[in-house]
Amino acid sequence: MLLFPLSSSSVFSVSSVVKILPFFILRIAPRPPAAHPQRPLWLVSIQGFCAILPGEADLTVFDIFCYGHGIFFVALQTLLMMGFFLEWRRDRRAVRACETPRPVSLIIPIHNEGRRMEGLLHSLLAQDYPAEIIFVDDCSDDESPAMLAQFVKDAARRGMADCRIITLKENPGPNRKQYALSAGIAAARGDYLLFTDGDCEAPPSWIRAMSRRMNDAAVGAVIGPVFKKKQGKGFFFLYQCYDHVVRYNYLAGAIGLGAAGGGFGNNLIVSRAALDSIGGYDAVPPSPTEDAALISLIRSRGKYCVRAIALPDAAIETVAEKTWRSFINQTLRWNNGGLFSPELTTRFNYNLLMLVISTGILAIPLLPFFPRLWPMPAGVFIVMIENTIAAFGLFRTKLPQGGPLNLGYFLTLLFTPVYFTIMTIMGYCGIKVTWKNKQVN
Repeated sequence: MLLFPLSSSSVFSVSSVVKILPFFILRIAPRPPAAHPQRPLWLVSIQGFCAILPGEADLTVFDIFCYGHGIFFVALQTLLMMGFFLEWRRDRRAVRACETPRPVSLIIPIHNEGRRMEGLLHSLLAQDYPAEIIFVDDCSDDESPAMLAQFVKDAARRGMADCRIITLKENPGPNRKQYALSAGIAAARGDYLLFTDGDCEAPPSWIRAMSRRMNDAAVGAVIGPVFKKKQGKGFFFLYQCYDHVVRYNYLAGAIGLGAAGGGFGNNLIVSRAALDSIGGYDAVPPSPTEDAALISLIRSRGKYCVRAIALPDAAIETVAEKTWRSFINQTLRWNNGGLFSPELTTRFNYNLLMLVISTGILAIPLLPFFPRLWPMPAGVFIVMIENTIAAFGLFRTKLPQGGPLNLGYFLTLLFTPVYFTIMTIMGYCGIKVTWKNKQVN
């Protein structure tokens, strides 16, 4: 037996070495990196994707939030565009359907619109579909009453005898327009109620086009596109046109997905049956945006569906604001109507959208200190590119000339999410808005 001298008083045999060698090898051998605890497949996939990106390959919760924010918003926008596509397909079928004559009542609230409603009156005289026309003169003290009286005479000479004026001597509010509309609806005789405003102009086939969309008995309300008139040059007027198209993209996309929560009240038709199903117009809670509150209420009751028009045949144009001050007041009123909607689903959806946009924009000034925030603003601007493509694809003729590659449209693309963020912050800060020089709560 081979012996290994260890000391003067002991020996170590080969058999002893064989017994301890495995433990010695395990002790000194280089160990492989410690395996991570078992992780969900979705996290492993994201980590694998991010490993090809600059910086740390190992994701933190912070990274997951940033990437998740950008991916979520792009996915949400893509889903909304799919909703718009579905609405476009439905709208094409509705246009091709056989036309059925319907008794339509057109209701128009008027408050000191003398300088803005001449275009509307001319466009109403040119309509090719018979309708009851009701003007609600909401305590006007300008030339509006005289203009309306002259319109009634002109309409009678053209065979449009069913035209009336309701004059309000007082309006207690709280939403003055909502109160005026209620008076008009109470006096209307039609089974379908069509709404617009004094500063709008409609194409000759507008009433016919809106009526045709009510062929389906399951449809309780239809919103139509509204665009700003191309009234001036420069970024301010271009942005107003672009802003209206982007807002309509979101409205129509949400409606296509069954989440109707808003609309333009100056291009809206509602069936009397749908209105009765919610308890009448007086059941609509007071809101800075009474049109959105009405649409949300019809959708939430579930008896009738809401549709959006995706073709330009029923589009109307409204007068552009002349100053930034008036435009900010207008858009802040619209924004507050969504942020503080009386209907829970609409309020949640709108706040979610605005918060995603706002956090993406507010991350920009933090990029020099936290560069890994970049997916958040990147997602926001990818969404704006999608919006621009959709706007030109569907409503090119309603936008000022230049095309999506025009420098002005590039600036509007960059400015839109910033402006939405400003409106959201002002809304959360409780900045008050006015309508017709009266404060709206």
